[in-house]
Amino acid sequence: MKTQKMRRVLLLGLSIVALSTASFSTHAAAAPAKTPPPAPSVNSNNNTLKISPVRTDVTIQPGESKKVQVIVTNLTDTAVFVKPIENDFVAGDEKGTPSIILDENSYAPTHSLKRFMLPLKNVTVPAKGSQTVDVTITVPQSAQAGGYFGAIRFAPTSPDGSKNVNINASVASLILMTVPGDLVEQLALTNFDIQQNGGSASNFRTPDNLEVLLRFRNAGNVQVAPFGQINVLKGEKVVYKTAFNGSDPKDTVLPDSARRWNVPLKNLGKFGKYTVVGNFTYGTSNKSIEIKKTIWIIPTMYIFGAIGGLILLILIIVFVIWFLKSYKKRILRSSRRY
Repeated sequence: MKTQKMRRVLLLGLSIVALSTASFSTHAAAAPAKTPPPAPSVNSNNNTLKISPVRTDVTIQPGESKKVQVIVTNLTDTAVFVKPIENDFVAGDEKGTPSIILDENSYAPTHSLKRFMLPLKNVTVPAKGSQTVDVTITVPQSAQAGGYFGAIRFAPTSPDGSKNVNINASVASLILMTVPGDLVEQLALTNFDIQQNGGSASNFRTPDNLEVLLRFRNAGNVQVAPFGQINVLKGEKVVYKTAFNGSDPKDTVLPDSARRWNVPLKNLGKFGKYTVVGNFTYGTSNKSIEIKKTIWIIPTMYIFGAIGGLILLILIIVFVIWFLKSYKKRILRSSRRY
């Protein structure tokens, strides 16, 4: 009877440890997410043409016109006849890849810049030379305030421009225009996740390949460029800091779209509690967003050590209970003899 009771207590203790271990592992593990393949650049040109600048930001008042200069460079040893093509574009994905509407007779449903661009004539770009093209944008007095975006593409063509337009060798320069007025700048940070190898979690086994996934959603009527800084703290000490979207020009989030960024984290130790803090600013009035998240880095050997210590503690408790019961019974037997 004593042996059977002790076996039951031991089995109960080991079951508790097993359930605790399974629960911790399920919580700590993060299923790796599929990483989308990198999207091709809009400036794939088969080594024929080169465009500069790749992107232009311009502000034009209603009722005014401005010219945007684009430089087309011929990388070949012979002169190239080039056909300029005005297009609108929309957000192609959440990595910032533009999706150009290639149909010359189509427009974007909203925020169309193509409607304001004047048609361009074909140009000849000399061998190993460049040609500057002035893109004229005329904004009507009735234009609503907000953001408009389009692209000017240059494709090799025949001298008369009537046939053999090589769309596959075209290059594009993006133009983002702002019409001042009643601008709605409304940006929301929808995701601030700490990831490792594509999977989000709050505790990790190692500090390797950690990064912050940021996702901003633009519900306004104009493109905005969030920027700021990410700090990693251990206690009160800053162990790592990095600037976010500090390039020039800054990456933007188009209206009615979302955009993601992945920011690597470095200098984290192999064990400890860390706080990741993000401070971001956007818009003409410098609106701010602040967010923080706590993570743990706990090596596997620490987990096994804790589990081993817990098992040992349970065995000691079970032994003490068994010993006390046995001792009590011996005392009672001894007292009955006298």
